[in-house]
Amino acid sequence: MVGEDRVIMSGKELRRVHVMRQVLGKQITQVKAGALLGLTARQVRRLLQRVRQEGDRGLMHRGRGKPSNRRRPEKLKAKVLMLYDKQYGDFGPTLAAEKLAERHGLAVSAETLRGWLLAKGVTHFRRRKRPHRAWRARKAHVGELVQLDGSHHDWLEGRGPACVLMAYIDDASSRVFARFYDHEGTIPAMDSFQHYVQRYGLPLALYADQHTTYQSPAEPTVEEQLAGTKPQSQFGRALSELGVELIAAHSPQAKGRVERLFRTFQDRLSKELRLAGIATLEDANRFLEEYLPCYNRRFAVPPAQAADLHRPKPTDRELARSLCIKTTRCLRKDFTIAHQGRLYQIHDTVRATHVQVEEQIDGTLRLTHQGRSLSFHAILARPVPAAEVTTVSRSRRPIQPAADHPWRKRWLPDRGQHAAAAGT
Repeated sequence: MVGEDRVIMSGKELRRVHVMRQVLGKQITQVKAGALLGLTARQVRRLLQRVRQEGDRGLMHRGRGKPSNRRRPEKLKAKVLMLYDKQYGDFGPTLAAEKLAERHGLAVSAETLRGWLLAKGVTHFRRRKRPHRAWRARKAHVGELVQLDGSHHDWLEGRGPACVLMAYIDDASSRVFARFYDHEGTIPAMDSFQHYVQRYGLPLALYADQHTTYQSPAEPTVEEQLAGTKPQSQFGRALSELGVELIAAHSPQAKGRVERLFRTFQDRLSKELRLAGIATLEDANRFLEEYLPCYNRRFAVPPAQAADLHRPKPTDRELARSLCIKTTRCLRKDFTIAHQGRLYQIHDTVRATHVQVEEQIDGTLRLTHQGRSLSFHAILARPVPAAEVTTVSRSRRPIQPAADHPWRKRWLPDRGQHAAAAGT
């Protein structure tokens, strides 16, 4: 209550004021007012009597501004806060309430203790505010969006080498495709995507995280800045050539479908591999070819729309031209290039300063210029330059002229003549 003529009321009380005024004005009956307020006619008559005696203030709750009848004694509150400060200062309210009841026999609910601590200014136990994450509906069509990720886990449980599961899950149907590799990198990503395309076709978009295999960490060059493009990884470049959009996920929650798949596989698939006695990557991949169809029949869901948006798979040649690591190398005047510490001799005559090296998934190399393949061979041994012949200069003895050499003859007049002339 503020002042003499102002009353602070809740929304429920304001609604009662409005209905009671309608009753006092003979505009509605008491029975109708009870139906509107959820009260009986007797309760309405009791409220009307309070309004006639006290006005609108009579509709306020009688306990407002008064201590609660269920409040805990101040002596108990002081003792609890004293024990909390001494022994449970870094505890949360829930655990502290349990220990107070267990060790001291003080029965205080966790929410009551939470309120006392907040009123005292203790806030270390407050939960951090989490960003709001809106629920996203599945895509309507198969092939519209496929989530990709790699799971590092002890899949073979020590029976074989460490391996990574590269998994693809369709967003519309939860259909799964996966293969095992010894690491998560560009070649495993390209090889697994090639197997996926050969089985299902090209999806419209692929959803992956910020791993450097999928997203390039390089700074954009001046040409890229002028063109308004971003640096691409080799895998991103390959998808762009195949017409597949690569979408970057900025948090694990964003690709929650494939993350939940890994939790399921780390429990189920590991046990299945153990029961089958799998100990090598080759056997594990053969096992997946039989396991995944059964898994998909059990856990995949029908998409909202029956249409499949996968595009027909390209030819093996077209896939190989895109799913490879492409590097530009400088062509020397002797038609050789250097690549990864080795020299390669090009047989064709090319009027160019650079050629492109394509490292295929199977490890073979292909050299091209403007899309045309070039014949070449590897130079197994670098030519050794001929040793330079060094000449050693011999020290010469000084030449002594002969006694009758012209250098020894005196061309000046005799000193005696000069002396006689000086005496005269």
